[in-house]
Formats: sequence, structure tokens, C-alpha cells
Amino acid sequence: MDEILEILEKDCRNRPEDIAKMLNKKPQSIKQAIAKYEKEGVILKYKAVINREVIKDVDSEVRALIEVNITPQKDLGFDKIAERIYSFPEVSSCYLISGTYDLLLVVEGRDLHTVSRFIAEKLSPMENVKGVVTHFLLKKYKEDGVILKHKEENKRIAISY
Repeated sequence: MDEILEILEKDCRNRPEDIAKMLNKKPQSIKQAIAKYEKEGVILKYKAVINREVIKDVDSEVRALIEVNITPQKDLGFDKIAERIYSFPEVSSCYLISGTYDLLLVVEGRDLHTVSRFIAEKLSPMENVKGVVTHFLLKKYKEDGVILKHKEENKRIAISY
């Protein structure tokens, strides 16, 4: 992968001037390369990794990983079904995977019931969906290569024998 992309992927706050210094290039050439990547769809979005567990005033959102077993459509394969599924606003990510299941979804909702309703009312009844397995995320330790520190102290009582 291009060095500019690697730098931005690690920290998108790096300015073109900073990247130019790192790579011993002119800032204008870095700006042009970034503009080209954005235009071609190589760079789709700049993102901050937020540790929601340390924000006290944020409503806790529920996130689930859902494995989906589907029957591919004749002459269309998995793509058309995946497109229908990832079009739902509850689906934040959708991947075609190898193994027992065909798709892996990351689904987000206001609460457990919202995610459960999505599965029961929208996902499971779909014609080509053969089965789903849902895993609710309980705690995040690392996301996008970033280890998430937790403010919470260990409140367990020490036990000695």
C-alpha cells in the first residue's frame, strides 16, 4: 500500500504538510495524491475511534455480530442479497466470509430489543436467509488497532486462601 495511505490509516489527523516532512516530499504533491485518492474512492471517509465506555452522558448503544446463512440467487450470487441486507440502517458493516456462514453483519441499535426486532422482523423473514446466529458485544478491548482503556476500576474483592 502507498505510504501516504498507511500514514493516514494510522492517524487521519496528519496534515499533508506533516506527511510531506515524513516522506521527504513536497506538500503540494501530497495534497494532490490525497485528492486523487478521495476522487477515486480509495479514501472513503475519515474516522475517529471513540471509546464510548468512558463517556458518561451517552446512551449505551447495543452492537451485535450476526452470522447469516443465505441461499445465493441464481446468476446473481451473494451480491444482490448482501445489497438488500446492508441497505438496512441498522447494519453498519456487512462482509462475505468463508466457513459455515456466508455473511457477517455488524448491527447497531438503541437497545437489545431494537436489534432483536431487526433480526425477527426484517432479517430472518427474508426469502434467501436460511439462518442467523447472533453474538451481542459485551465489552470492547480493541478497535481498529487501538487498545481501549477503561476508566472503571477493578471493584472485585481480593480473595485469599
